[in-house]
Amino acid sequence: MAALTPKAEIEGEIGDSHMGLAARMMSQAMRKLAGNLKQSNTLLIFINQIRMKIGVMFGNPETTTGGNALKFYASVRLDIRRIGAVKEGEKRGG
Repeated sequence: MAALTPKAEIEGEIGDSHMGLAARMMSQAMRKLAGNLKQSNTLLIFINQIRMKIGVMFGNPETTTGGNALKFYASVRLDIRRIGAVKEGEKRGG
């Protein structure tokens, strides 16, 4: 999800402000997709990455890109993290 870039941002100049453009794009896309996915009984999986909020003193400083549309429309959200290497004895696997 984080790699999706609105057309206006691609065609614009470096340094141009595009605040909220990706969030608006995702909101519109999710409104269009939701009905079609329901009618066709289709599963859609989005993969996103975590970004850090700047200046957060309390609460979780982690956030995901693309605004709140994905959070709102999601039936299930999974948070998968690497916590260590998979080992069989001394041999590293996985």
